[in-house]
Amino acid sequence: MADEARAPVPAAEEAVRAPMGMLIELTHRCPLHCPYCSNPLELVRRSEELTREQWTDVLTQARELGVVQMHFSGGEPLARPDLPDLVGHARQLGAYVNLVTSGVGLTPERARDLAGRGVDHVQLSLQDADARLGDEIAGARVHTAKLRAAEAVTAAGLPLSVNVVLHRGNIDRVEQITDLAVELGADRIELANTQYYGWGLRNRTALLPTAGQLAAADLAVRRARTKHAGGPDLIYVAADYYGDRPKPCMDGWGNTQLTVTPAGDVLPCPAASVITTLPVENVLRRPLSEIWYESRAFNAYRGTGWMRDPCRSCPERHTDHGGCRCQAFQLTGDAAATDPACGLSPHRKLVDAALAEVPEGAPPAFVPRQRVAS
Repeated sequence: MADEARAPVPAAEEAVRAPMGMLIELTHRCPLHCPYCSNPLELVRRSEELTREQWTDVLTQARELGVVQMHFSGGEPLARPDLPDLVGHARQLGAYVNLVTSGVGLTPERARDLAGRGVDHVQLSLQDADARLGDEIAGARVHTAKLRAAEAVTAAGLPLSVNVVLHRGNIDRVEQITDLAVELGADRIELANTQYYGWGLRNRTALLPTAGQLAAADLAVRRARTKHAGGPDLIYVAADYYGDRPKPCMDGWGNTQLTVTPAGDVLPCPAASVITTLPVENVLRRPLSEIWYESRAFNAYRGTGWMRDPCRSCPERHTDHGGCRCQAFQLTGDAAATDPACGLSPHRKLVDAALAEVPEGAPPAFVPRQRVAS
């Protein structure tokens, strides 16, 4: 694996397309302490964040590269006082602007201002339908603030998505969570089982639901779709540990999306920093277009040429892209390995061992996400 960082850039099997979307991680500062947080264990300090001028240049480069969707996220993007200016610049560039937020600090006045500056859509995270349990997961008393934020979003005339990370502690309340999201005026509801990166991997045993909980959740989602037919779109992302095939690697590694971290590192996916065998590209050292088209990091797992069996001969390789490269690396130390969540993977035993540790009784207490240093 030590040779991977020095290996030549693989030849593309077909012309690389321009990216469609960019996740803009303005800051790692966040008022929440969610135990499933997928941000890196080592967070970017405030003093290391890109300045407003540097972010403005990044947005301009991205639009010139072809990015049409700009997703402002974090941490909590509202922690940046220059968020309205950056949103305004993205709108002037002609991009679709999405705000991904915890809702903490999103007052009616700020919502109206951001809508006027160019925000097209807001994704609001929700931890639970129950206020006490939601606050417990968030590690802060924020449930009421989130409900007020949803009100502010719809009052400002903005479309609202409600995103909920499912885990052992809340998956039994899928129907109640869906009902609440509908009451809040959500146009889209995403119920996604935890992905085990960063802090989430550290808390995996505490967060993994039981097989029985998952079976009940599948039925609950079906009932919710029937109950709210004609209402908001309801997306359910299953727990890949319990499946036989892996979740797709986004739209393929370095195919349609990129992420820029608070310090300017440029990643093919939000979790790609866990793959320590890849060189770190940074927009302060290299133009964004060069990183996208020419860098070793972005070309490493494009297409299918890098695959080994069983992926290489699998008829689903163009659909699931071999599964998650980041999960493969975290579990096996080899980012080119078949995702161990796949039933065909020679490393599937690693996932089965994790499932064998899931207790039927009370799970161990999770460790809340630690604060980022200032």
